[in-house]
Amino acid sequence: MDKESHTLLVTGGAGFIGSHFVRHWLARHPRDRLINLDALTYAGDRQNLCDIDGDPRYRFVHGDICDRALLARLFAEEDIDRVVHFAAESHVDRSILGPGAFIRTNVEGTFALLETLRKHWGGDGGRRFLHVSTDEVYGSLDADAPPFSEASPYRPNSPYAASKAAADHLLRAYFETYGLPLLATHCANNYGPCQFAEKLIPRMILNALAGQPLPVYGDGQNVRDWLYVEDHCHAIEAVLQGGRPGETYNIGGGNAWCNIDIVRRICDRLDQLAPAPRPYRERITFVPDRPGHDRRYAIDAGKIRCELGWTPRHDFDSGLETTLRWYLENHDRCQQIL
Repeated sequence: MDKESHTLLVTGGAGFIGSHFVRHWLARHPRDRLINLDALTYAGDRQNLCDIDGDPRYRFVHGDICDRALLARLFAEEDIDRVVHFAAESHVDRSILGPGAFIRTNVEGTFALLETLRKHWGGDGGRRFLHVSTDEVYGSLDADAPPFSEASPYRPNSPYAASKAAADHLLRAYFETYGLPLLATHCANNYGPCQFAEKLIPRMILNALAGQPLPVYGDGQNVRDWLYVEDHCHAIEAVLQGGRPGETYNIGGGNAWCNIDIVRRICDRLDQLAPAPRPYRERITFVPDRPGHDRRYAIDAGKIRCELGWTPRHDFDSGLETTLRWYLENHDRCQQIL
């Protein structure tokens, strides 16, 4: 029988998705405690969670997931029975310029966590570890190919995707070899309030509001599935509570759009919400494509829907509207994000 309360370790909980999840979990599970372990690299910001700093159920720990002594100390101090592993280097462009940091955090960091679990958890005991991965491990889809399923082969095309694929394989090996209670999710592109400016949607919004060009790679026809961050949090909650150990669950938003169409939708809505002297579309600039740029992603989320009853609650227009209004209403935070 499930315990009445749990102690969660969330890695990377000061980042974009992690901070939304921390707040989401504490709001929905008032009896639980949560330890947020984050190295506070460029994309992590404690101000993302400044509103809960005084919550007695919440503890922030500034540290690196590769630090095994720190991990051992946390597991000795806290009765941790849930781990949600967000901590990762996640920007493809940065992985092309400097892949070493991605191997260290995404592969070595996951390995350090798994070794810690192996030493401190032993058998299942009702415990669970959820590794938050990406649909990019599957590579690129042809225009007429069916969406990625959990059975799709791995074909990573960037150092970032390869590092996440390696972490996924470690997870499978530790489940099969040591019987650890491990789960994984592969999610679509997330978006929402307070996202770091290197990602497509916040970059376009902030560049537009600053009167700067809106750079679009190649011909702009690369297709991505978009998932509102709160929908992702609900999905992670569903998998952590009801997913089958050893299984992977794909999480998609059902919002497949070409990049250029996303940028145009942002421009058109900003023309209404924050009119400029010229239409924002006039600032769109096509730039040389990046190496290994996957052409299309699409996700079949049938497994999580059938097994766990999860479906996204936001369509793209409603999620984008909330996102746009947040950036318009939070000028000071936007400057920090930039």
